[in-house]
Amino acid sequence: MTTATEILQPVELDLEALLLDLRSLIGAGHPILQAAAEHLFSAGGKRLRPGIVLLISRALTSEKDLPLKHRKLAQITEMIHTASLVHDDVVDEADTRRGVETVHSRFDLRIAVLAGDFLFAQASWHLANLENLDVVKLLSRVIMDLAEGEIKQGLNKFDSSQSFESYLEKSYCKTASLIANSSKAIGVLSDVDQESLNSLYFFGRQLGLAFQVVDDILDFTGNDEQLGKPAASDLQSGYLTAPVFYALEENPSLSELINGKFSKKDDLDKALSLVRDSSAIKKSRELAEKFASESKDSISWLPDSPSKKALLELPEFVISRLY
Repeated sequence: MTTATEILQPVELDLEALLLDLRSLIGAGHPILQAAAEHLFSAGGKRLRPGIVLLISRALTSEKDLPLKHRKLAQITEMIHTASLVHDDVVDEADTRRGVETVHSRFDLRIAVLAGDFLFAQASWHLANLENLDVVKLLSRVIMDLAEGEIKQGLNKFDSSQSFESYLEKSYCKTASLIANSSKAIGVLSDVDQESLNSLYFFGRQLGLAFQVVDDILDFTGNDEQLGKPAASDLQSGYLTAPVFYALEENPSLSELINGKFSKKDDLDKALSLVRDSSAIKKSRELAEKFASESKDSISWLPDSPSKKALLELPEFVISRLY
């Protein structure tokens, strides 16, 4: 199976430079935030989001050195993503991420919230300095979507009456918006036409949705190491995902367990069995594969290059996590 590191090889040096720049940018003059930032960026991760920005940039240019604004956009993308993870961990009360202590576990809740806020503020500052109103609007929308997605998720906990569409909207806000809008933004900075901008947005949107559905499947089929968090934690927390919605169609009795917040001893185990013993996982996999295929098809117009090849491999990589 192709790894994320192998896929991102065309922008390997760009990503190394990005990480060095981020460490110097974020914590300068703030010792505690510097320590928090160092902790965040030493925690690993695939750097897929800035990697996608850089791959699209390289696919759209023949220049050896990427324009400064393109590299800044990749940095901003990673800042926004990392800030959202810090806040997510606080909301979810997660002790670890990717096997590393979360910021609030290592420091405290106050520092974690402030560190997340500071990263969002830094991203906004550097975004404004790009001096491109269209790009500012796109990435500002992402920050709004992230907050909206978190609120929607919190309000709909343990509610089996919510719609599948509301789940997809939440998934877009929390996962796909950043990939979609940053993909489109790099197209804006590259001066491509409107049709190409729309296809870059669609590429990121469908890729992000595929990624989220795969994550939601792995919550039922994966292990703690694979997920970077305890398995079945989403359902236990009351978050309804694609497999749960499909299982509800076959087993309406699942709604009683969900609405009751798994209050009885064996309720969660019963719910997990209802999901795993239904066709929900299969249907969810088909949905993820549909999103991935649509993502791949949308960028066929890009000129052939190692970066285009890598971008076309990304949807396949997302689906391969299931096998």
